[in-house]
Amino acid sequence: MSHGGPNSVERRTTGPDRATLAAFVAFVTLAGGSVVAVRYVACEGCELDPFWAAGTRFFLASAILAAIALAVRAGMPRGRALFGAVLYGVLGFGLAFAFAYWGLQRVSAGLGAVFLATVPLLTFGFALAHRQERFRWDVLIGGVFAVAGMAVIFREGIGAGVPFASLLSLFAGAVCFAETAIVVKAFPRVHPVSMNAIGLGVGGLMLLALAMLSRESLAVPELARTWFAQVYLVIFGSVVAFTLYVYVLRRWTASAVSYEGVLIPIVAILLASWLQDEEITWAFAAGSVLVLIGVYVGALRRPAAAPDPEPGRVASEP
Repeated sequence: MSHGGPNSVERRTTGPDRATLAAFVAFVTLAGGSVVAVRYVACEGCELDPFWAAGTRFFLASAILAAIALAVRAGMPRGRALFGAVLYGVLGFGLAFAFAYWGLQRVSAGLGAVFLATVPLLTFGFALAHRQERFRWDVLIGGVFAVAGMAVIFREGIGAGVPFASLLSLFAGAVCFAETAIVVKAFPRVHPVSMNAIGLGVGGLMLLALAMLSRESLAVPELARTWFAQVYLVIFGSVVAFTLYVYVLRRWTASAVSYEGVLIPIVAILLASWLQDEEITWAFAAGSVLVLIGVYVGALRRPAAAPDPEPGRVASEP
């Protein structure tokens, strides 16, 4: 993909405005709720198998977003813009979730969280490689703080004897998540609703195919709590959350937005402690402080790069 043009290194700098920060906080909060909801949908002993649960979630969300795009006349992309939207779905929903789910089958949630905490560092590296951002020591230091904070929070879940293939799968998932942010910024602009209608549809179909290939049970939920959790995941965890994600990415740097990967687990733990009366430990408090320092140093302390040019333009043509 091209390294030049309007998405190359920005010369102007501006801090994220209030609308961007508010959208970022809303996305992180909704995504944290999704982590809690998944526990009721696709956990061990739950009604739905993981690929089937994720595939149906994304495909239904895609159908809703397509209807919204038609209603608001958002238009559908063509040419390079369409290719970027498809690639967004392949990387961000199909491959990323497939690798993460497969790796987590034999790896503790704690170690998985630490691996996914590398997303800010990976995103920064990819942004440099694609010449979307300049090298900044504070971004690198912020990423290190974020990984260290997650390691402290989940220290008890980091153990030996983990299969190498599972670790490789988790790392591949982190790479896909990181590159997804770069893809959104590297291709022509697409309305966030249309972008996710295509991306979630592509990712959903990939995961549904994996569910059939792995011979998962294609069950329909019977319990009310499963239905409630899946409805949340479709509406708020997908339709609303990922629309906000693309909106924020168009107005902030990819490396700054990538800190959602370390904030989402913290929000999930706080929500679980409120909804399920789970205990907040000193390790969680100390690790959260490290993570927040990382977010401040890496994303908030200094002005971030300017948003994409022509913010009102939506690419629906080649």
